[in-house]
Amino acid sequence: MSLSVEQKTKMDAVMVEHEKTGCSEASEAKYMKEAKGILTKKQYAKFKAECKGEKDKTKLSLGT
Repeated sequence: MSLSVEQKTKMDAVMVEHEKTGCSEASEAKYMKEAKGILTKKQYAKFKAECKGEKDKTKLSLGT
């Protein structure tokens, strides 16, 4: 995904904060909301699809 310098900086900061708080439903929802405010609609759609793909891979590897 092609991001502007400003978007990349903001997304990096959001990702660091997300990793610090751990993976819970609340932190995931906050992360996605913040990403939606940084990215364009098209970028967000791609980002959301990529996140879903990563979650699906995790579920498969965990056997759930």
